[in-house]
Amino acid sequence: MELKITTLDGEAKGSVNLSDNIFGLEPRQDLIQRCIVWQLAKRRAGTHKVKGRAEIWRTGKKMYKQKGTGGARHGSQRANLFRGGGRSFGPVVRSHEIGLPKKVRVLALKHALSAKAKDGGIVIIETATVTEAKTKALKTRFAALGLANALIIDGAEVDNGFRLATRNIPNIDVLPVQGINVYDILRRNTLVLTRAALDALEARLK
Repeated sequence: MELKITTLDGEAKGSVNLSDNIFGLEPRQDLIQRCIVWQLAKRRAGTHKVKGRAEIWRTGKKMYKQKGTGGARHGSQRANLFRGGGRSFGPVVRSHEIGLPKKVRVLALKHALSAKAKDGGIVIIETATVTEAKTKALKTRFAALGLANALIIDGAEVDNGFRLATRNIPNIDVLPVQGINVYDILRRNTLVLTRAALDALEARLK
């Protein structure tokens, strides 16, 4: 697959051939879905917690005599059916992380890139740098390129001025190439790769 390379100002900078082993696969939704579930489960804090019966501070004395009241036989006021009692089978602090083999994660990333390429949602730019970190000016450039909802992947390090200029633009995410992931690729309409990011991706996923 051949794509044109442009600058942020819309100037043509040649073209590049994308590897079919990375960008030319037939997308498999099952692999992509498994990876997204793994990502979202991994980032959950798991800090939800309620007090069980053993953690409630209330008297353990029997509420009233066993017989003769005409009511149910109750003991401790810490029981779950009383107001202020402990909760049965409530959430506890735990990890929601699930396992996913590294080979499956790599394959899911390739299929996510292939799905984006198949939909025509990949844009290649020369560099992601600005001389002046001004959000308004960069927003105008993005509008000219048709980037309203995009994930921008740069090389090993993101230019600090570019990062500062984009952080207040809604629906625009900027990541170094190490941070590229299936969930962020699919949650944005367009994937923007710099030449450095493309080279790093092809070297990593060969």
